[in-house]
Amino acid sequence: MKRRRFFQYSGLGSLGFLLAARDSALASVLASPSDSPNSGLETFEFRVPTVDRAGTIRRQQTHTAKYFPAAINGAERLEMVEIAPGEFWMGAPKSEANAKGHEFPRHRVSLSPFFLSKYPITQAQWTAVAALPKVKRDLQAAPSHFQGGTLPVESVSWLDAVEFCDRLTQHTGRRYQLPSEAQWEYACRAGTQTPFNTGETITSQLADYMGTATYKAETTGEYRQATVAVGSFSPNAFGLSDMHGNVWEWCADSWQRSYQGASTDGRARGSLNRRQAQLRAIRGGGWLDTPTQIRSASRSGYVETALNRTIGFRVMTT
Repeated sequence: MKRRRFFQYSGLGSLGFLLAARDSALASVLASPSDSPNSGLETFEFRVPTVDRAGTIRRQQTHTAKYFPAAINGAERLEMVEIAPGEFWMGAPKSEANAKGHEFPRHRVSLSPFFLSKYPITQAQWTAVAALPKVKRDLQAAPSHFQGGTLPVESVSWLDAVEFCDRLTQHTGRRYQLPSEAQWEYACRAGTQTPFNTGETITSQLADYMGTATYKAETTGEYRQATVAVGSFSPNAFGLSDMHGNVWEWCADSWQRSYQGASTDGRARGSLNRRQAQLRAIRGGGWLDTPTQIRSASRSGYVETALNRTIGFRVMTT
């Protein structure tokens, strides 16, 4: 057990909120970013599988995406993938199996372009940024329960993730922050409206989750019971990896129990009361979750000061 205070995982997908003392040092994730690069983007090519309800791959399509490398130090960099502007339906349709009440009402959202990190932040990237000058709070160099440089960092709080963004901003001169829930779901779906960006279901050959549980008619698969190296599975059509499973990902939004009153432009939602101010949205599900909890529309909330071996994050910029 780590010496840091660890809050045991307890039903994130069913809104099993855990209580923790609120840290007094709140940091903004909503500051205006700097201008985006308008030239010099690099391109990569990749294959994207689509499965049927039995989990059989029925189609493999080749896609390309653009990105820019953001250097942290001589050894570590972030690959920031370009996400084109567009509109999408956010939330679950009423017909989606195992959809939860907090995934409604489904609503149309229009988004401006942005960049999102290709992978969840790795432990090597975390260590590199943790060595940069402090902005508001201290960061441990190796906070994760599962250790490995290419594994996603976990056991970091929302406040820790914001400090990571602030240090990266200070170091690069470019504003980095956590994505809003709308940006996250738009990026996860990558043009799909199915429960998963892989299609009607998902398999453990396509994501890290409790593969011994099933969603549709697929056969049971592997339950690894741990995180895996980022990029171990095929990316989605935007070129983003690990949007389903591996680790939940912190978002900028305060947690709210429905989409009532949600904006249509993708902005992060603020808190309605003091309790909500302590809870932050998490998306994507993790290695410990069933397929229901790693759907594109799946969402939950978690205390911003809490640590969990199933929660990490990725960063965005514009």
